[in-house]
This record gives sequence, structure tokens and C-alpha cells, in this order.
Amino acid sequence: MAMPIHRLPIDLINRIAAGEVVERPASAVKELVENAIDAGASRIDIQADGGGLSRILVADDGTGLSRDQLPLAIERHATSKLTPDREGAYDLLRIATLGFRGEALPSIGAVARLSIASRARGETAAYAIAVEAGAVAAASPCAFAESHGARVEVRDLFYATPARLKFMKSARAEAMAIAEDVKRAAMADETVAFSLDLDGRRILRLPAEARGDQGRLARLAAILGREFAANALSLDQEREGVRLTGFAGLPTYNRGNAGHQYLFVNGRPVRDRLLHGALRAAYADFLARDRHPAAVLYLELDPTLVDVNVHPAKAEVRFRDPPLVRGLIIGALRHALAGAGHRASTTVATAALGSFRPGAPAAGFSAWRSGGWPPPESDLPGLTGVSARAEAWDASESGDAGLRVDDQSADFPLGAARAQVHATYIVAQTRDGVVIVDQHAAHERLVYEQMKAQLASGGVARQVLLLPEVVELDRAEADRLCARGQELADLGLTIEPFGPGAVLVRETPALLGDTDVSALVRDIADDLAEHGDALALKERLAEVCSTMACHGSVRAGRLLTSSEMNALLRQMEATPHSGQCNHGRPTYVELKLADIERLFGRR
Repeated sequence: MAMPIHRLPIDLINRIAAGEVVERPASAVKELVENAIDAGASRIDIQADGGGLSRILVADDGTGLSRDQLPLAIERHATSKLTPDREGAYDLLRIATLGFRGEALPSIGAVARLSIASRARGETAAYAIAVEAGAVAAASPCAFAESHGARVEVRDLFYATPARLKFMKSARAEAMAIAEDVKRAAMADETVAFSLDLDGRRILRLPAEARGDQGRLARLAAILGREFAANALSLDQEREGVRLTGFAGLPTYNRGNAGHQYLFVNGRPVRDRLLHGALRAAYADFLARDRHPAAVLYLELDPTLVDVNVHPAKAEVRFRDPPLVRGLIIGALRHALAGAGHRASTTVATAALGSFRPGAPAAGFSAWRSGGWPPPESDLPGLTGVSARAEAWDASESGDAGLRVDDQSADFPLGAARAQVHATYIVAQTRDGVVIVDQHAAHERLVYEQMKAQLASGGVARQVLLLPEVVELDRAEADRLCARGQELADLGLTIEPFGPGAVLVRETPALLGDTDVSALVRDIADDLAEHGDALALKERLAEVCSTMACHGSVRAGRLLTSSEMNALLRQMEATPHSGQCNHGRPTYVELKLADIERLFGRR
């Protein structure tokens, strides 16, 4: 027998709605902070105890609420943020505020003890109203220290829905979620001052910054750290009425997860999978799969081009033209990365300097001279041998008489080559420091960029092998390679079937020079097996070109002449993205003379 339909009690309706809007304490803080921003606040102070489950307080200096507005503020679907047009219709596609649904305060009041104290701008009296598990008390006069604004206090969150409490995480985890949401709100608008206290401990103190790039970067540095500001590339691109601004980190300033990727749409912090996909595509040439870029992006577009009414929590949006937005993000990021040239992140040098331990009690030559060792009968082992390979400067090559400190090559960004260490690292001297270059990683990047440029201009130049080489593979690998024969030919590698389980290689990319053909083909076969056959080879350009470039680059262990070392440095300076290898690792480390002097206590 079918059950009859009946209306649910209003308090139960509010609790059901609260489950969508107020998922956890951080959700309540987010809603209250958004209300404060919509009220025009220039300062917002947040306090939370017990992970926000015991107490939440959000105070602001916004326009405030008058006595007659307070009861309306805690009614469901009552809001000041939507107004009708002349025909009395409400347009949900033209939303210019963070909140608009009129659900936050009544939802919180349905599951907690909520009190609001406020003084409206221009009024002398202040009033307060209280709600406990949906039961509303009348508004009454109250004390209020500020000239205008509001203080919203939430106690015993979810006490009216005990089952929800069982799904809360630890107080520490809930407190961290609150801090993250407050940081997002603070990143969205640098002109609003924020403070956050958790269990009486000061977590954030963010003064208001001037509107604009400089103030925004100062706010981001205060939240994400000064290293982000020092390694951030500025973005400002517009396409078909959609503008993208913000900052993206250098590839060598990468992270182990995507936690430092933020997107704001018309001032609203949102979580959108489109952002992560676009970032991954833009940095595909520069990062290994387990590393992630850092970026803070701000999109501004006509409200009619984005739907913010997707979910009650308002954390998701839906773009009318997702390909346009994705293309804008990828294009702007690639443009900024290309403009960075050979620049590598400052964190590389910081990490290198941090690994030095000046003053360590290691016995060495100076210890022997000062009496720490008995003098040996013969030369100390290792001191008479050559530990670094340096060459005298060839005047015929450089046009200079010798290898001097004032050599003009030191004026180049990467300086003048002075030595090759362990047949792997080039040591160069600049005007104000020292540069150490990983010759294999650097040359691999240069070959890769050359291959990409040749491919874009019509195909990679090939060299014909004097004797075609047969490479034995298993049958599946051979079939997979031959199926991509034309695409491999575009990349400069010409192969053809040679019986079951083998391929014949006739041509290789000219850039690779004298390479191990068999190893190259097997590595490409492994790439294809790992990434599947679903995508065209050209869409996996990064992996295949990177594999080829690795085979064609100067290997670690190869001795270089001074002219070869300097040629490599000059080529790096002229090549975009040469500050990192194809996996996001740095190709060079620059140590400033001032930092080196500090290591030795000279500063």
C-alpha cells in the first residue's frame, strides 16, 4: 500500500538544507566570510575553537543589519543580493555577489546555536537576534563596540543533528580546513584585512593591501610564502571578453601535489577540474607526472558566461564555453613560461646552499697545517691529483689574452666556463656569483626544444644510416611501433616491419647524431606501451621527443673543451625553458657571491 504524501515540518526542511550548505565547520566559516565580503567589509576577524564545532566567531566592519532586517536574515531564501527587474523577474545568470541563495544563516541556525549582533551603518542603536536549532528569539538591543558591522557567533555546531557529528574529522583536521578556506577568501581580495585565531592561537594576520598586481602578490606571499612571490610569473591575457590574470610558478618551483593551485572566478574561490587539466597541459613539457606546478589564477568574465548556481555550496561553476577558458589558461601559461627564458627558481640555489655545512669538524689540509694531524711522510693523498678539469683559455677562440675575472663572458647571464667537474658539471663564473650546470640535463633540454621547433616547421631533419639496423622486439611492441610509422617519421625516425617481432630502422633524427639506435627504439616502444594506443603519437610529443632528446644529448662523463662548454652556456641563454630539464629538474644552480661569502662567515 502506497504511503500518502505529506508536508515535512519546516525545522526538518531546514536541517535537510543545512546538510547541503553546511557540510563541516569550514563550510560555515566560508558562508559567514562571504556574507561579510558582500556587506562591504574592509576587515574580517575569525575565531574558531575545537575545530569550529565548539565555537565560531566572524566579526566584520561591513554595512551591518538594522533591527527589522535581522529576522529576515535568518529566514530561508531571504536575501539582499538578488533584486527583480522591472517585470519582477530575477536573473540567476547576473550574480555579482558571493552569496545569493539566502540559505547560509538559516541552515546554520537549524543545526547550532546562532547569535547575530549588528549595528547598521549610520544608526546609533545595535541589535541582536538568536536562533537555537531553528527556534528564533526576538531581536533585542545589545552592546556593540564598532560604529557599524556585524558579529556572528556559532556555538555547538551540529548539536541538533548528532548523527552529523559522527562524520566530523578530528578537531585539528577541521581547524586546518577552516584555515584553508580563510586563506582562499583572503587570496580572492587583497584589499580586505583578515585575521584568524584557532583555539586562541594566532594563525593569520593579513593587513589590507593596495588593489593591483603588487598588492595581490604581497598578499599571496604572506599566504603561500616569499618563495612563491620570488618564483612567480605574472599573467595577464584576454580572449573574447574573458580575462585571465594572476601568477604561475616557474617549472623548477614545483610541488608534490596539486595543493598550491587556486582558481578564482569573478572574485569567487572555486574548485574546478578544468583548471587542473589546463595546468597539466601547459606544464606538460616541463614536469614529471608526479610533480605539480603552483599557480594562482583569476578569471574575470561576464556573469552570463558562467553558472555559479550549480551546487548549494557554490564551490563549483560551469562555464558556457569551457574550451575557450581552457585555451586561454594554457595559452597564457605557455606565453609566461616562454618569457621566462632560461630562468630557474631561486629555491634551487637555496636548497644547494642549505646542503653546505660550513665549519663541520672534518679533518683536512688546514687541520694538518694547524697541528691537528701528525705531518705525513709524503704528500697527502688526493691533494696532488686533479679533482676538476680546467683548461687554459684559448686566446684564438675568445679573442682575449687569458682567463681573467674581468673577462667579458662573465657578463653573460650564465657567465664564463671555468672548469668541468667529474666530467659532468660545468662550473661558470658570473659577475656576482658561480653557476653550476648539469651538462646532460641542459643539453637534453636544448635538443628537445630544437626537435619541437623542427616539428612545428614541417618535420624533424633526418640522417640516413649507412647500414639499416634491425631491432628485435616482442611482436606486440613491433606492431605498436609500425602502426605509428608515419608519426615517427615526422619525428625523424623511419622504421618498417622486418618480419614478426622486429623493425628495420633506416633513418634517425639528425639532431641525435651518433646514437644507440636499438636502445632508442626500445625506449620509444616502452613509452607507447606505458601510455597506451588511445592517443595519437603527436599528442604524446613530450614523452617521445624527450626520450629521443635524452639519447641525443651530451652524456654525463664526456669531457668538454672550454669552447664547447661556453657554447652550451650561450645556447642555454638563447633557448626558452632551458632552466629545467624535461622532467622539471633544474639544469643549473646559481650561487650568488654574497651567499657563498656568508658560508665562510665573510658577511
